[in-house]
Amino acid sequence: MGEGQTRFYYWAMAPAVVLVGVFFVVPLLQVLWLSVSEPALGLQNYAALIENPLLQRVWLNTLRVCALTTLIAVTAGYLVAYVMAHVHEHHRALMISCIVLTFWLSVLIRAFAWVMILRTEGVFNSALLSLGLIAQPVRLVRNEIGVLIGMAHYMLPIAIWPMYSNMRSLSPSYIHAARGLGARAWQTFFWVYLPLTKAGIIAAAVLVFILSLGFYITPAILGGGRVVMIAEYIRVSFDETLRWGYATMLASTLLIVLALGLALLARLINVQKVFGA
Repeated sequence: MGEGQTRFYYWAMAPAVVLVGVFFVVPLLQVLWLSVSEPALGLQNYAALIENPLLQRVWLNTLRVCALTTLIAVTAGYLVAYVMAHVHEHHRALMISCIVLTFWLSVLIRAFAWVMILRTEGVFNSALLSLGLIAQPVRLVRNEIGVLIGMAHYMLPIAIWPMYSNMRSLSPSYIHAARGLGARAWQTFFWVYLPLTKAGIIAAAVLVFILSLGFYITPAILGGGRVVMIAEYIRVSFDETLRWGYATMLASTLLIVLALGLALLARLINVQKVFGA
């Protein structure tokens, strides 16, 4: 590559670098500065993570909900990915199209749709009552159950892709060898296939978990203010209590956790291999 061509590439990248610097790096630095300077210069806001029981409860609640969401989404996503990797090409294309379509739906629309389905007068409770399975409506919204359903539903396609990509990259010779050596179907799955798909499972779990940490709309709507996660607490600190130091500290802490999660993902597995790059 000649010097002139290299210089051309640098100039071509310059507008994007400037945009990232102006609209991402500068606001990020402002957030970090506010977290240590509001209301006074120091680390008292970060000390509240240890001293303030309310902040601890919010963080623990967030981590618990995200962990459960990850467990549900990865478990259900593994089943879907397994089917996608083994069905006929025509059916696989149809399944991929249906999954891709879900990305076009707004998270706000999904949340309100789940409210209509899960509310006491909704479709789900009406069906259970008509079948005689319950005597009175079950509360599935404005609690943690509704939040988990909404978040797992939104994260399901994100969990499917890395696991499906990993499964498609596996050579069928391992399975044929195990069956040829006399292993039964369940033994082949648990002793051969499942360990070979470990990288996809780890990638899906880390992705779902770190993306779930920043959820705001779904917990706010389906939780009804009773399931407060870190993103909603940041909004309250900004808009209602006007504790900007707390808000920016929590936002900075969330950013650090996300960065550590991505670093862990890159260290544990070959990201390019998992996603088929």
